[in-house]
Amino acid sequence: MSSQIYYIFYEAFFKEKPSQNLFEVPCNAEMAMETWYAKDHQEGHVGDTAVPGLGTQDLRVSNLPRNSPLKFHANLICSMITKFYQHILALAFAVKVINENPNLLPNVTLGFHIYDSYYDARMTYRTTLDLLFKMRRFAPNYKCDSQKNLIAIIGGLGSDTSFHIADLLSLYNIPQLAYGSFPQEESDVDHFYFYHMVPNEAYQYMAIISLLLQFGWTWVGLFVMDDNAGEKFLQTMEPLLYQHGICSAFTNRLPKILRLDNLDELYDILKSFYVDVRDDKANAFILYGDSLTINWLPTFMFIRDPENKGNTSLRKVWIMTTQIDFILLNFQKSWDLELFQGAISFTIHSNELLEFNEFLHIIKPYWNPADGFLKEFWEQAFDCTFPELHLQLNETCTGEEKLECLPGHVFEMGMTGHSYSIHNAVFVVAHALHAIYSYRSKHRAMMGGKRFELQDLQPWQLHYFLQGILFNNSEGETMSFNDKRELRGGFDIMNLITFPNKSFFRMKVGRVDPDALEGEAFIIHEDMIVWHRGFNQVIPLSLCNDHCHPGNQKKKKEGGKFCCYGCAPCSEGEISNQDDMTNCARCPKAQYPTKNKTACIEKTITFLSYEEPLGISLASVALSFFFITALVLGTFIKYGDTPIVKANNRDLTYSLLVSLLLCFLSSLLFLGEPSTATCLLRQPTFGITFSMAVSCVLAKTITVVLAFMATKPGSRMRKWVGKRLAFSVVISCSLIQSTICTVWLMTCSPFPDLDMNSLAEEIIVQCNEGSVTMFYCILGYMGLLAIASFVAAFAARKLPDSFNEAKFITFSMLLFCSVWLSFIPAYLSTSGKGMVAVEIFSILASGGGLLCCVFAPKCYIIILKPELNNREQLIRRNN
Repeated sequence: MSSQIYYIFYEAFFKEKPSQNLFEVPCNAEMAMETWYAKDHQEGHVGDTAVPGLGTQDLRVSNLPRNSPLKFHANLICSMITKFYQHILALAFAVKVINENPNLLPNVTLGFHIYDSYYDARMTYRTTLDLLFKMRRFAPNYKCDSQKNLIAIIGGLGSDTSFHIADLLSLYNIPQLAYGSFPQEESDVDHFYFYHMVPNEAYQYMAIISLLLQFGWTWVGLFVMDDNAGEKFLQTMEPLLYQHGICSAFTNRLPKILRLDNLDELYDILKSFYVDVRDDKANAFILYGDSLTINWLPTFMFIRDPENKGNTSLRKVWIMTTQIDFILLNFQKSWDLELFQGAISFTIHSNELLEFNEFLHIIKPYWNPADGFLKEFWEQAFDCTFPELHLQLNETCTGEEKLECLPGHVFEMGMTGHSYSIHNAVFVVAHALHAIYSYRSKHRAMMGGKRFELQDLQPWQLHYFLQGILFNNSEGETMSFNDKRELRGGFDIMNLITFPNKSFFRMKVGRVDPDALEGEAFIIHEDMIVWHRGFNQVIPLSLCNDHCHPGNQKKKKEGGKFCCYGCAPCSEGEISNQDDMTNCARCPKAQYPTKNKTACIEKTITFLSYEEPLGISLASVALSFFFITALVLGTFIKYGDTPIVKANNRDLTYSLLVSLLLCFLSSLLFLGEPSTATCLLRQPTFGITFSMAVSCVLAKTITVVLAFMATKPGSRMRKWVGKRLAFSVVISCSLIQSTICTVWLMTCSPFPDLDMNSLAEEIIVQCNEGSVTMFYCILGYMGLLAIASFVAAFAARKLPDSFNEAKFITFSMLLFCSVWLSFIPAYLSTSGKGMVAVEIFSILASGGGLLCCVFAPKCYIIILKPELNNREQLIRRNN
């Protein structure tokens, strides 16, 4: 690129202070172009367009004579952004197609004018006034050329440019069709004359959120243009990020104009950029601005690394919004594009037009002599000069260069989203004119009036037909506006793939369609995306910290953003089965966590069964005691007439043995899976049988005491000695326990229950006692009887009676009380099988103690020492 061209470009875009002759077009007068597309038969023409930025496009109706052509006029900045030249060609192509269609605007030729805004507000106002008031001299609000009637404007690419134009057009109600996307707040402004050829940018914001959530990127950087649009983007986007659990790692405002003369400011900008872009945790960057925004990024990297050696190692995912088109300026053509490999951009939805591609193949420097800016584009795109300029700064342009040979950042053969919007905008205006012409002609024919001519149309009359426009474009897509005068449609999601020859390819990998069914508004094909080579085709991570893996939950770090957190293991009974769970989930009661706390598994149902070793052991002991007791009972019945059996009431002895038999059998009710019947029977059966046994012991003790007292001369106790008193004690004491059990069963009876909380991995099938108070009343009453028996036996242990059992009863009651006093803390401190086993063991131990202490000495005499089983021997031994 020559120094002259670079100097002009610098003055046009980056000069800190505007030149004094700002209202003069900084281009050669030869840049003006006049051409036309005429038909063999035409009654008038419609025409004029301006494209700010390449720029301001206006449509006019001119009162030209019949069969006269329409002018095509354009002014373009001398050092253009070559890629935007496609916008103009898309406009010319659309006008050509419309003029060649005899059914759309018959007998009418559509024409246009193009003006550039030079990215300057005052120049935009100046050119807009020039569109409104055609004179050789600048005279605002004075119109002397009645042959050129402005009907509509297509423009511009930037929101600032469009609203600068709107400031003037609103005074005359001239419709404007903007082909660039706007910040949401500006899109919502109620301009009756303003039409958006791009869907509302709010859809794009939500699409960015969906994209970040799709890949789990919660720590992202924001690069925005330092202007009003950038601030409005931040005001909208940052709350959305927060609502969806995404944090901005940083916010870097890129200058709209980089002032190279202020080195301190430049140093601060570069330093901030390097710090942010080197953030190892943030691998996803959202880039918002216009097309020039993207030029700062490679420029900053070039200043830091002129040889571009470090760019290949900078692996990031750049997420670009619709306003950004991938461009490089002339002095950047040789730079490496690796920085943007794998970038994801949202673009205005477009379709490939084969006819447009064919149209581009006929574009040559001399394809139309009136094209005043094509040569400028050709020289800058191919880096050559035409011989007639007599400048030998570059090689000479042959005119045989091909557009398809240009890299994508200079010119694209496929129609871009912005060009597609311009193409559709022309068709929208053409169909609106067609609707007006059809309606007015039919109305005048019915009324018998003069035939309607488009030259008589005023701009404000176009609004009604634009708002109700509905047609299918050349690709079969329906074109219509919503109630906010926004074109219905969506965005394409493109993936940028760069190549070593400094070219690139944009591949469509998804779609954003606000009008689609729920769940289909955002579609992206992950398998089609080509990431930066540094990621080795693995989905990049963009997180403040590593994932909290399953089994852990996020723990907020003090003083940090909510996306930066630590990890803490889940508490007991809780799991997390996904990465980065905020809270662990508690397992259902019937389940428990795995060791790594990533899943819940079913608890096993457990109870003390007959099949397991503990159950078999306890059942064997119970049955053994039962058979031993039965054997003792049989022995006593067999030797019932011997003195040792008759001593201390033989019937009480039989009752005690029968009670012990029932006690040992009652322990079997505690084994096996609890049922309604076993739960109802086991505690009352245990309580009543043991109360009967202890009552028999108490009765035997009372009998001994009364018998001794009755031997004293003149004692009144003789009438109490006998079976009546003994059985009265047994029956009354047993009846009290039976009453307690009956009340228990009638009020809060036991029932089968599942204990899911006592053990982490097991569900205990148990009997719920219904009323713990009643259960302890049974134990308390039984203990009261045992203590009474112990006290009575202890008092009578030294009575001089040959048949005194008090000593044996004392030991048996001492053992009995010790067992059941130990039972209470053991019972309360265990659960499940252990609790049941403790109670069975207590039943067997206390029953076995009674059996051994009371009956073992007597069985010894009966079986092993029968010679001692007579009255004389017992008396002699006692003496």
